[in-house]
Amino acid sequence: MNRRPFLRLAIASGAAAFCALAGAQGYPSKPITLVVPNPPGGLVDGSARLLSDPLSRILNQPVVIENKGGASGNVAYGQVARATPDGYSLLVSYSAYHVGNPALNPKLPWAQKDLAPVALITVATNVIAVHPSVPANNLGEFIAYLKKNPGRLSYASQGNGSLSHIGTEMFKQQTGTSMVHIPYRGSGPAIQDVLSGQVQVFMTTPPSVMGHVQAGKLKGLAVAGKTRHPGLPAVPTTSEAGLKGFELEAWVAIFAPAGTPADVIDKLTTAIRQALDQPETRTRATTAGIELRYLPPQALDALVKEETAFWARTIKSAGITAD
Repeated sequence: MNRRPFLRLAIASGAAAFCALAGAQGYPSKPITLVVPNPPGGLVDGSARLLSDPLSRILNQPVVIENKGGASGNVAYGQVARATPDGYSLLVSYSAYHVGNPALNPKLPWAQKDLAPVALITVATNVIAVHPSVPANNLGEFIAYLKKNPGRLSYASQGNGSLSHIGTEMFKQQTGTSMVHIPYRGSGPAIQDVLSGQVQVFMTTPPSVMGHVQAGKLKGLAVAGKTRHPGLPAVPTTSEAGLKGFELEAWVAIFAPAGTPADVIDKLTTAIRQALDQPETRTRATTAGIELRYLPPQALDALVKEETAFWARTIKSAGITAD
């Protein structure tokens, strides 16, 4: 038997494995890009900016933020899914896009299998905020007003299929109320119209509204979480305000293109955990109203699977469609 072809194959395979290992050991050797699927402002962009500076120092390479909004995040997701799997192009993923979009659009330019989990980095509950012109000073009064005036108020969302859209539709279902949906392209443009009173209601994460509630420009009626938010200690939870069982939490996580070497992902997730543990990062997160929460790749993967099934059921029951 001629064993030379097998010998050449073995040598070639060993050389490829050696090169991959060498590449992982030398990682990173150039700038890393964090692709954000939203415009500047809000939870996702804010989370990326919290991470970029300490991560750059730990990895000793620049960490650059690229805001790639559009198509409910699908532009950014598709870009990273098709990127070279070498750890230099990473996705800052938003929960509503990651677990909601597959249920909204079966013809996405990406699939969850195209993205490898690296680390969960932040979470945020949602705040039910209204313009001061709304004649309600607490959640009970707000629900009563909505029931007496169906369709009179409008609510903003970051876009069709976004967490603010899905969450507010869940709120309407649970309370038996009606509001008109006004979708925007991200939190930035949405909050401007809510502040001006053109749209009266916004259910969103604290970074978008916390400063405005603190300044009295918006009224915070409730926090849709298990506990009060430290930046809004006077705002009760939905349960405290009389709406039992209504909770809404968003998360932000880092994903790499599928096929990224395991050693590179290991190095990244370790560095991210260290970056989140920095006192400066924690201080900045508290000021911005963002909760830091690290999960390693395996736990993040389990979270994605669990929430994908939940949001598929929710989206179907509410009849929500994408743009």
